[in-house]
Amino acid sequence: MEEGQISSETESLTGGETPSGFITLYRANGYRYWKRDADEIVKLVSQFSDQAFTAGLGLQGEAMFDAALPTVGFLPTGRKVTSYNGKEWTESKHDLDRVFERDGIAYGTEIKNTLGYIEKVELKTKIKMWQKLGLRPLFIMRGSPKSYNNLIREVGGFALIFKFQLYPYGQKAFADEVRRRLELPTDCPARIADGTMQRFLKWHLGTLKR
Repeated sequence: MEEGQISSETESLTGGETPSGFITLYRANGYRYWKRDADEIVKLVSQFSDQAFTAGLGLQGEAMFDAALPTVGFLPTGRKVTSYNGKEWTESKHDLDRVFERDGIAYGTEIKNTLGYIEKVELKTKIKMWQKLGLRPLFIMRGSPKSYNNLIREVGGFALIFKFQLYPYGQKAFADEVRRRLELPTDCPARIADGTMQRFLKWHLGTLKR
């Protein structure tokens, strides 16, 4: 497209005087109905960016894997963990979401039900925590770059990727609309897919043979 045929508009995500954020929309100058479509996009992004909704996303991810991991034999032994087996993390205010155990191996578990990737600084902090507490890393994420996965693998851990952001129960229509309109990886399943859990179980069993 030739120079000058594209314009941009920056909109508030709330439309109020104290916006929670902004979004920049790009459009072809010849697009007649851009304002209507822009308003619909801003409304959708405002909805899933709302603080209460994002908090619900975090809780939903944790709840679904709390239910899924025991189905393949991993039992929860800790929540919001800063100490384990006599060892304590004191270098920052971070904690680990969970500890799950199977076959005598304890996994310090982080669950990230977000569209974006975790900041690398936080990832490295979590790795230090795992090492300090003597836990094997299990990082459960919607998505992750290969460099992160390799970093987790290098310290003996596993990155379990579940691909679609998990919307809270009752929000299937909203998840479907976000996926259709914005082409974002959102879904509202009743449970974690068996194949996802089998990938982790297969890896875990493989480590026992080494």
